[in-house]
Amino acid sequence: MPSERTRLVELSAEDFRVRLREALGLYVAAMNYPQGTAEQRAPMWLTHVLREGWRCVAALDGEGRMTGLAYGYRGSPGQWWHEQVRRGLAEAGSAASAGNTGTADPDWLDDYYELTEIHVHPENQARGIGEDLLRMLMEDVPHRHVLLSTPEGPTRAWKLYRRLGFVDVLRNYHFVGDPRPFAILGRTLPLD
Repeated sequence: MPSERTRLVELSAEDFRVRLREALGLYVAAMNYPQGTAEQRAPMWLTHVLREGWRCVAALDGEGRMTGLAYGYRGSPGQWWHEQVRRGLAEAGSAASAGNTGTADPDWLDDYYELTEIHVHPENQARGIGEDLLRMLMEDVPHRHVLLSTPEGPTRAWKLYRRLGFVDVLRNYHFVGDPRPFAILGRTLPLD
């Protein structure tokens, strides 16, 4: 369970912009990325704020420091992530029809909310903050599905997603420009 001193707040676009450096620092720490990553991601995160349905939830400690963050928006054709996943699903569908194992359902992309980022600072993980962030972010989301991508491999995040009923949409997918394999996971909304 989150500490009694941890509180969840919804950030407005302006709040998010003001706290962008702090949010990116949390992201770098949670993902164990090199320091230069924050500067590369900042313009993209600022663009995401402008997307339809953008929402952000943060976990703050007793001193008001950000210990967790989750945000997302309505996924739509033409967005980079959407097009990457669409291509992956088409390729997986072709492989399945050719007799290879695995199936891919392109209907996942019809009406979905993209859970773009969800991170908890390593010092605060395994306290229920990630689940609380995800649940608060998904409250009243008016879409049929929620989709996310996560690096393959056993992590606390995987345990959370499975516990909340996320299923495989696409596995071992390689996004352009990233050598790591990713899983695309999804589930129907609302969350129970």
